[in-house]
Amino acid sequence: MRLEITHETRYTYSAPVRESVMELWLQPLTLPMQRLVGFDIVTEPRAKMMTYRDWLGNIVYHFDVPAKHTELVIRSRAMVETYERTEPLPAKVDPGAWAHLRSDEVRSRYYDMMRPSTFVDGSGHLETFMRERDLLALPPDPLTGLRVLNQEIYGAFDYVPGFTAADSPIDAALEHRKGVCQDFAHIMLAVARHWGIPSRYVSGYLARTEQDTQIRSVPDASHAWVECYLPEQGWVGFDPTNDMLANERHVVVAYGRDYADVPPTRGVLKGDADSLLEVDVHVRQAERLSLDSDFLKVVRSPRTRPDQFIAATKPQRSIALEMQHQMEQQQQ
Repeated sequence: MRLEITHETRYTYSAPVRESVMELWLQPLTLPMQRLVGFDIVTEPRAKMMTYRDWLGNIVYHFDVPAKHTELVIRSRAMVETYERTEPLPAKVDPGAWAHLRSDEVRSRYYDMMRPSTFVDGSGHLETFMRERDLLALPPDPLTGLRVLNQEIYGAFDYVPGFTAADSPIDAALEHRKGVCQDFAHIMLAVARHWGIPSRYVSGYLARTEQDTQIRSVPDASHAWVECYLPEQGWVGFDPTNDMLANERHVVVAYGRDYADVPPTRGVLKGDADSLLEVDVHVRQAERLSLDSDFLKVVRSPRTRPDQFIAATKPQRSIALEMQHQMEQQQQ
């Protein structure tokens, strides 16, 4: 598919703030199943944009607005080509895959994706959910178990935009059995890691139309799902919000242990003011990808194999640590 994505984030402040510092995870990656054609970001007030690659291999933009302002607008635009999986997944994988997942090689290589993280941890509510859905014991094989888990989360939870917040723990959705894609992804990560399957959070977008009445996602929001590592299959995407495998409609922006690693935008401000956050996202299918010269200012990322996870450097110290009033946006 040829997709054009626009993402606008608008912060409005109740009083002038003296400075805003922001980090952005908005540029789609180039991967075997998707190709980034073009990307750009503009801000109001204007700011000099800088980039770096984080410890997980994602492209991060950051900037500073060191002057008084009452509004901050961030607009990004991307052109992406996505492709279908060349070979369909089998109905199941060999049960011997469990032994491989328990091997020292896998546990060492994917250590960070098998451990508890900020939003992915065990709890009484999680154990109750797993017991009710017969998920405590290991399934016959990892792929069968993940298909069932994807379906169980879809059936057990109501999709209610705005019910949880960006920093809500999984217990909020587990207790009330409602939430958004961010919550469902965290719950699936928690169960899959409990089974010993390396699993990572995916931040991105889902292309949909008005005719897609069965798709549970807000059209004007970013999306989140999960990728799990399976022997001989590599990283396989599961979307528990919609009980589907990730496909050419899913556009990957960033990988993390959970949402805390890769929010679309994160920042801090100097000043005594309340902030109002508004987000407007549009993902549309394009007949052709026509670009102007300014739309080629893009930080390229290397192509990776489906079974490869990028983690080469230690995390940089966040530019936001010296200030207060953190701001984030939830994925719906």
